[in-house]
Amino acid sequence: MNILALETSTEYCSVALWQDGEVVSRCDLVGQKHSERLMPMIDDLLQATGHKLQTMDAIAFGMGPGSFTGVRIACGVAQGLALGANLPVVGVCTLEALAEASGHDKVIVVLDARMSEIYHAAYERQGDEWIAVSEPCLCKPEAAPALSGEGWFAAGSGFAVNSAALQARYAGQLSGMDGTVVPQAAAIAALGARRLARGEGVDAALALPLYLRDKVALTTAERECAK
Repeated sequence: MNILALETSTEYCSVALWQDGEVVSRCDLVGQKHSERLMPMIDDLLQATGHKLQTMDAIAFGMGPGSFTGVRIACGVAQGLALGANLPVVGVCTLEALAEASGHDKVIVVLDARMSEIYHAAYERQGDEWIAVSEPCLCKPEAAPALSGEGWFAAGSGFAVNSAALQARYAGQLSGMDGTVVPQAAAIAALGARRLARGEGVDAALALPLYLRDKVALTTAERECAK
């Protein structure tokens, strides 16, 4: 099984190729230049692995939540490539991909959503699958969903930006923390392969991003009130 995976929901841009369990990936810190860098990275990866788009079985993409523009880019490029090559697509939640990339089995994942908010979810691994203990949501750090038990590993930029509030919220429950972990295409590829094997690939026209938020910026008045 060959799967091309794309992930652009943060300031990183990454692509990966799943080849029957082996993953080759590329990841660069690109800031706001995903639209410029994504296609060249895809071309480079396919050439380096000796593949063409037509040899893929599906295209997986990070469907969000994350950067509004970044999530749209991944979804749009996945759709365009899949339509051109007549391939199914598999959307993967970036928070689940963050859990996959963390290297732990019981993970609270938090991405900085800006405007003093976070994208939050909590997962536990059962075999090869992730079970959502707390579904993806948008919230204030101090109002993050309560979780039971100890031994939770904290992962994602939300913990780097909102460390004090989140450590207070989960006092005594965390086994460790890494605020540098980001969703990457290698994790998208691994999760996408499992879903495709279960028959969860869909027509490219049905690919949808997961935003969780409609509003992408505060008004001037709201910024003044926040001060």
